[in-house]
Amino acid sequence: MITPAAAHVFVDDLDDPRIADEDRHHLERVLRLRNGETVTASDGRGGHRRCAFVSGGSLDPTGALERCPARAPSIGVAFALVKGDRPEWIVQKLTECGVDRIQPFTTARSIVRWDQPKALRNLERLRQIARGAAMQSRQSWLPEVLPLAGFDEVVASSHATVARADFDGEAPNLDVPHLLIGPEGGWAPEEVAAVPRRVALGRSVLRTETASLAAGVLLTALRNGTVASVEPRITRSI
Repeated sequence: MITPAAAHVFVDDLDDPRIADEDRHHLERVLRLRNGETVTASDGRGGHRRCAFVSGGSLDPTGALERCPARAPSIGVAFALVKGDRPEWIVQKLTECGVDRIQPFTTARSIVRWDQPKALRNLERLRQIARGAAMQSRQSWLPEVLPLAGFDEVVASSHATVARADFDGEAPNLDVPHLLIGPEGGWAPEEVAAVPRRVALGRSVLRTETASLAAGVLLTALRNGTVASVEPRITRSI
């Protein structure tokens, strides 16, 4: 874990940490850091070190290079594409929780669709959102924000056991570290058949963005040891 400091930034080279222009503006104009204040710098791959902020927007390394091991198991949340700025909100909150792989995808019943140019623009935006959220939450690992894909692609490319979020499923557990969050219209029959394993995220029907956050919070809490287990019996209340 990174020891808290006045700010946290990502740099390309920890031996020669140079702040990106947008980060320099944030440190100087928003946080109003003073000369000599401690800033932690990370390469986004587990490496980090303490530095002193130098007026003018540069960093002077003051601490030894340290490394945080990759978090295990890797946790992934793929969410059905939603409208407006809700994809940005989902990526921001999942990053703050410590989710490792984040991906928007489309399903048979998805209403929102992005053409290729929009998907590419939004991918860059979502990665910027994740970077900012990882800075704010003082993380040494940047999440992998994957391009928009179809349901079949997401299932085929999953690096771990995958399950669908569904009301009548089993309780979240680290045996199923990758969850698919469906659209508000629900899963199509062919999607149910493709991923028969189900995980429930609560005692009520959740919107896509709420379910995404619940998945991230519950899975990372289990991994971190914040909770030992999640109530296994989830019943319908209506």
